[in-house]
Amino acid sequence: MRFTITGRNIEVTAGLREAIEDKFGKLDRFFAPATEATVRLSVQREMQKIEVTIPVKGHIIRAEESSNDMYVTIDLVEEILERQLKKYKNKLIDKKLNAPSFSKAFIEDETVSDDHVDIVKTKKFAVKPMDPEEACVQMELLGHNFFVFLNGDTDEVNVVYKRNSGSYGLIEPEF
Repeated sequence: MRFTITGRNIEVTAGLREAIEDKFGKLDRFFAPATEATVRLSVQREMQKIEVTIPVKGHIIRAEESSNDMYVTIDLVEEILERQLKKYKNKLIDKKLNAPSFSKAFIEDETVSDDHVDIVKTKKFAVKPMDPEEACVQMELLGHNFFVFLNGDTDEVNVVYKRNSGSYGLIEPEF
């Protein structure tokens, strides 16, 4: 696995780079050698934040964590990534998906995690055309943290969501 490490409001020192490559290097057994991982370090006030994004065929594996110490944050993100990979592996095996981004050893490993996804409720609703701002208002009125709507400008299904910072995000599909 190859790493692209960038820093925002922080200098990526040799020690940090080595710690990241050592810790995330443990995940090498899961990926093909050509897999590219993007690691972004940032500092905001007293919080040290790491975002890791690993694109794999058709999906993105992503983890984000913050703490007061960058090295502790590295450990936390590595645990999150490993947990996500085990869940994703079960889906690959269950659906017999083609997984060229992963190593054969990872796919053939027989250890099965007990992480099982149970969908306990299904909702159906009418999708009415509206603009993203109106969708944000509707989401707030419902008390939800996301809202699916038909964008009146593009005639595509979009999602607005509330970010941790309190601002809003918009997800637009690409086909």
